[in-house]
Amino acid sequence: MSTEKTRLIRAAEAKKTAKYFIYGNILAILIPFPIFVLWFGISIMVYAMFRHFPNPRVGYYTQMAAYHYYGLAGLLVPILTFAPGSFFVDYWWLLWGICALILLPLSIRELYKINRENWQDIEVKK
Repeated sequence: MSTEKTRLIRAAEAKKTAKYFIYGNILAILIPFPIFVLWFGISIMVYAMFRHFPNPRVGYYTQMAAYHYYGLAGLLVPILTFAPGSFFVDYWWLLWGICALILLPLSIRELYKINRENWQDIEVKK
């Protein structure tokens, strides 16, 4: 007879949790100043909390959303490092548009995949 306590992770909870990082990505791209930069710091905490969620699919979707965001943020570093001084005044909207064209479709695709996935309740040991 086992006396180990278990906790039930509901499918709906896991599905909702899998979307948090993606929602942050979407918010960061829709409100670029200052959310895009702030999301960089906040996303580290979100990633740390959910990457090793008891349901491994939550961790997978969190990791994929992080790849998309950190890849885009990493691409911006050399672009903005070598951009001329007037770049932010004249072309910030162009850079924002390109970032939106990259990140929004990826985020929407991940949300679609999460919603189509068959989520199951799982029991985990406490």
